Amino acid sequence: MITSSSNGKVKQVIQWQTKAKERRSAGIFLTEGFKMFEEAPEANVQEVYLAASAEEKALSRPDLSEKLKRTGYEVVADDLFAKMSDTQTPQGILCVLKRPEYTLDQLLNAEKPLLVVLENLQDPGNLGTIVRTGEGAGVTGVIMSRQTVDIYNPKTIRATMGSIFRVPFLYVDDLAETIQKLHEKKIHTYAAHLAGQKYYDSFSFIEGTAFLIGNEGNGLTKEIADLAGEYLKIPMEGQVESLNAAIATSLLMHEAHRQRHSKKRRSTV
Repeated sequence: MITSSSNGKVKQVIQWQTKAKERRSAGIFLTEGFKMFEEAPEANVQEVYLAASAEEKALSRPDLSEKLKRTGYEVVADDLFAKMSDTQTPQGILCVLKRPEYTLDQLLNAEKPLLVVLENLQDPGNLGTIVRTGEGAGVTGVIMSRQTVDIYNPKTIRATMGSIFRVPFLYVDDLAETIQKLHEKKIHTYAAHLAGQKYYDSFSFIEGTAFLIGNEGNGLTKEIADLAGEYLKIPMEGQVESLNAAIATSLLMHEAHRQRHSKKRRSTV
């Protein structure tokens, strides 16, 4: 059992929890909780730490026990584990995983892509919710500007609830250039924008589709908004002018899902 705060592995994990640059340099990210460990691709698991008080619980579950035998793990004293953890009430398991690698070609060459393009989103909870909801809506990828919040932020990871392992994503240096590549691939682009004249359910999202979503406070920059093939808007009542970025994105993604699956159902009747 690791019991010393001067242990090199303990110090490294604590540094990774707080410094995105260090995580990026090491090519890793961290997850916490039993569900996240269960869903983590085994080939990407590099290190596993169990709090002393959680070891018996983990080993009493055959599925977890077998996976832990294959990945290996180290037991850490509870007080040290609390320092390594990013959560207030840790479940007692923490994993270090290798980052997945995706390419723009992978995202663009999916059959009838359904993409979310994020410009300068800043809230880690919003990003995590978009990734999680995106998986449920059948999104094939998330493309982000470099100024978008770190997808490996611990808060973002928690909000994805495991979808981080299954939804392809990519940061790009030049978002405008990337959108031009979407157009070259005949992927229709739609900007959620206050200047939109038509409601989102007026459009067809059956073919390749990308939704452009801007910063929580400022929306899309003019440069990126001007590249959109169409503006669309979400119906509003009362004095509400806009929705939370994650909620707005969820509505659009699920409308695309509804249209695509409604067409499939009609074609089988």
